[in-house]
Amino acid sequence: MTKDKVLIFDTTLRDGEKSTGATMTHAEKLEIAELLDDMGVDIIEAGFPIASEGDFNAVSEIAKRSKRATICGLARANYKDIDRCWEAVKHAGSPRIHTFIGTSPLHRAIPNLDMDQMAERIHDTVTHARNLCDNVQWSPMDATRTEWDYLCRVVEIAIKAGATTINIPDTVGYTAPAESAELIRKLIATVPGADDVIFATHCHNDLGMATANSLAAVIGGARQIECTINGLGERAGNTALEEVVMALKIRGDIMPYETGIDTRKIMNISRRVATVSGFAVQFNKAIVGKNAFAHESGIHQDGMLKNAETFEIMRPEDVGLSGTSLPLGKHSGRAALRAKLAELGFDLADNQLNDVFVRFKDLADRKKEVFDDDLMALVYQNDSGEDRVKLKSLRVVCGTEGPQEADMVLEIDGTDVKTSATGDGPVDATFNAVKALFPHGARLQLYQVQAVTEGTDAQATVMVRMEEEGRIATGQSADTDTVVASAKAYINAINRLLVRREHSSPGYDTKGVSYKDN
Repeated sequence: MTKDKVLIFDTTLRDGEKSTGATMTHAEKLEIAELLDDMGVDIIEAGFPIASEGDFNAVSEIAKRSKRATICGLARANYKDIDRCWEAVKHAGSPRIHTFIGTSPLHRAIPNLDMDQMAERIHDTVTHARNLCDNVQWSPMDATRTEWDYLCRVVEIAIKAGATTINIPDTVGYTAPAESAELIRKLIATVPGADDVIFATHCHNDLGMATANSLAAVIGGARQIECTINGLGERAGNTALEEVVMALKIRGDIMPYETGIDTRKIMNISRRVATVSGFAVQFNKAIVGKNAFAHESGIHQDGMLKNAETFEIMRPEDVGLSGTSLPLGKHSGRAALRAKLAELGFDLADNQLNDVFVRFKDLADRKKEVFDDDLMALVYQNDSGEDRVKLKSLRVVCGTEGPQEADMVLEIDGTDVKTSATGDGPVDATFNAVKALFPHGARLQLYQVQAVTEGTDAQATVMVRMEEEGRIATGQSADTDTVVASAKAYINAINRLLVRREHSSPGYDTKGVSYKDN
């Protein structure tokens, strides 16, 4: 049986970034887009260009830099959105306009259009998009709760107007696998012209069935899956790219389809997206979770020692893990570090390697063994020389009674300042010291600590999310001292907020706009 190609449409930078608090900087979006392109993603939905100047600039720059992937922008069903989207994506070697409108009874009420008025708008806006771009995707938002006859009607209109891809979104994660497959199958069999377009599936995970629904849609005839790295997305998230890709790879016996994804790059981009979004991957997450290839049960360990296939249906190497976690130590040199990082999927320039090597040596002096996860934490650690606020020194005094005290020295705009502050615990005292030296009105939304490896000398990765006047920024840092890691993460978030403050623009107000639910 010849394997059909299934296109992978990644919307981490658009739908994934809508996760509450999962904002990314301009540079981070460019970096993630480059990693997606390099991994073999077919279509990258780079953003919603009309949402803000920042979104427009990111989509435009990603379009200019793309090497292989089609670059797509999202637009609502109006000319202004579509024109702005085209201006952003037109520089790509392969641009796409993705326009949508909600077609279910609940969603038709939002723009207050009756069926005929909406049908006319779909025809006009898809036609307009096709006059600008040869590659047009159209989505009937909340398709799985749209009346069957009306769904067929508007899909036919979109095809006749020039849409080349018809995406069927399960916007609220309502459908089930059998329904997902049957819906695609019936649309292809019923709608005139369906054989001339690609049908896509876009599933949300509200009932935990996004991956199953997406795979079922492929069995039903869909040849494009919309997904995100780590399943990132609004509410319970979207279909996870790593899950559908590896499911198709491992179960080709019952799903004879293939993708162009280099699965060995999955783990690297998963870790990077987790870092820049501020959303840690749960330990037992399929494919990319810390425990996905861990075996603690005695029976399991015995089986693994005799034959890895006893309890592993895929090799760690298939998703970018080295298989074994061999530690480096303080006597290891640059060559060994470079080789280990290359094995983990990192190709660092000399200056980047030097920066990581300095941090590696510092860590090795404090930690007996430096494992793979430690190295990845070092690579992702943000020590930008351009930060306005930097931690110079920190001393915390703890006791069983009374408040804890933090003595701190910060470098702010090149000048050292120091203070002492107290708080309800060492971290609270540390954060109070930062606020005393660098007053700000940002509110702490999230404080999260995670051990990178095991043992009392393990690095702690601290993640902080802060909000200031609607702007959200995350900070992250790793250190064997949890309080030091907390201080660095907090300061990292402040520096990101400062960048957002300096580059903020009135732009386009997206509050309450219906595109958020696509």
